[in-house]
Amino acid sequence: MTKPNCLRLAADAQQVRAHWNAASEIQDRLARKLASGCAAPAGGLDPSRLDQWQLPLYELACCSADLAATQAVLDRLPAAKPLDQWLGLSFAIEAITQSLARLEALLLEFDEPIAPLQQLGGAPEWVRLRGAYLGSAALAELGQAVLQLELDLSDLGMPVSSPHLAMVQDSFRRFAAQELRPLAEAIHRQDRTVPESLLQPLREMGVFGLSVPNQYGGYGQEGEEGAIAMLLVTEALSEASLAAGGSLITRPEILARVLMAGGTEEQKQRWLPAIAQGEPLCAIAITEPDAGSDVAALSLRASKVAGGWLLQGAKSWCTFAGKAGLLMVVARTDADRASAHRGLSVFLVEKPSVEGHAFEVRQDGAGRLSGRAIPTIGYRGMHSFELAFDRFFVPDSHLVGGPAGLGKGFAFTMTGMIGGRLQTAARACGVMKAALQAACSYARDRSVFGAPLANYPLTQAKIARMAARLAACRILAFSVAARPGAEGDRVGASQAKLLACRSAETVTREALQIHGAMGYAEESAVSRYFVDARVLSIFEGAEETLALKVIARGLLEAALRKSAALA
Repeated sequence: MTKPNCLRLAADAQQVRAHWNAASEIQDRLARKLASGCAAPAGGLDPSRLDQWQLPLYELACCSADLAATQAVLDRLPAAKPLDQWLGLSFAIEAITQSLARLEALLLEFDEPIAPLQQLGGAPEWVRLRGAYLGSAALAELGQAVLQLELDLSDLGMPVSSPHLAMVQDSFRRFAAQELRPLAEAIHRQDRTVPESLLQPLREMGVFGLSVPNQYGGYGQEGEEGAIAMLLVTEALSEASLAAGGSLITRPEILARVLMAGGTEEQKQRWLPAIAQGEPLCAIAITEPDAGSDVAALSLRASKVAGGWLLQGAKSWCTFAGKAGLLMVVARTDADRASAHRGLSVFLVEKPSVEGHAFEVRQDGAGRLSGRAIPTIGYRGMHSFELAFDRFFVPDSHLVGGPAGLGKGFAFTMTGMIGGRLQTAARACGVMKAALQAACSYARDRSVFGAPLANYPLTQAKIARMAARLAACRILAFSVAARPGAEGDRVGASQAKLLACRSAETVTREALQIHGAMGYAEESAVSRYFVDARVLSIFEGAEETLALKVIARGLLEAALRKSAALA
């Protein structure tokens, strides 16, 4: 195979689009069938029936993420550079092939005929496309093209769209390369806390105010450009260090959105300017030891007393809780556990900022808050804490939304998490970019059996697949961010996170493998990328929860609405 020309790329894209349309129609038909089987007699979806179909729903969600990325890639293709078009079609053909296999398994699950789908997968034109883009010679040549990029992977798949965004990306990539990357290994290997030498310049660059509107002292821009700027900054910092850079702005992003969604005007005026300045730093306390990603099952209790509330219970995996001076705590204000998500409220808890791996705060009147960092294999620097609240007093002024916010904590939190999930897709892209860059550099420099690793077809094929997956994940994340009303696109943000986080595990695994034994050594940065990537599919909503409770449920709800409209 030789590098495809523009005319051939355009013609092949039309064929791929036709197969995407067919696969999407089958997916929609299966979603309608599942929706019908999970419908409640009184309308909507029956949770118990949804639980009976968890595996098919999970496969449907994963398939939808692949097809959503394929759609975004195909939509982007006409404006893309030739190499990005080549990468995009390579990803699209592989993603559709995998989706057809998933859809076939789902058709068999429901005893549906699979012959039409098999004909789709075996169509002569599709077989030609698979050979032309996924054959060994094709992948080797694509890998060679990626390896020739040298150090220029910054715009792979999705170049920035304006001079302002280019300036933002360049500023933070330079900071990440010059200031963050030299400290990243020591922070990881010595399990340090992110130092002030990094935090203060980031404050001065306005990084903590990217999601805070201008009228509240922040630097956030409304619309597409503001959302994409957030992703570019997150990606650039994550490329240098996920834990010591890329995750710093997720917590202020979530809390700012929560305050904008439900805070009183007084709370917005008091807290948003402070959050924008990074003083105090903040952390998000949602997860509990016995609840995990099941937010509706949270049990930390908030009991009403004169002038405020007493918090009693435990939280876990509260990232940056030691260094943070402000915690967003989701607590149960309705003692009746049957109230589920309707009994939750959000509180703002102030505490001293500490550098170590443990802390204790005592109040007059015997209230106590203690925290202990949880040792982890990766994602070090910010540290995730276990927290214990023992009759810890929080004043009425710190209940988000005031009396009107009682029982609305779940809705406020979910609003905040949409941005956090989309941002996590960008974090995953940053880690993938670092891993791909390391793999390319090592493959060019390392010789085995008398030739550079980069000269071998298997290495080239690995590089090609890694680059294609990174490009597709970037395109999907940026496409979701650019949609009107993206701040409310729960399904799109979750699809972007699901795909990017799963892909980061694959890409960092292959990068480590290309390094061989050196990849397993802690002195190689690629070993950090590998262990850091593993957390991405767990935090900001575990992939199973996103797949079942957000993506699949959203697809089934849309199917029910469509069926009702046609009835």
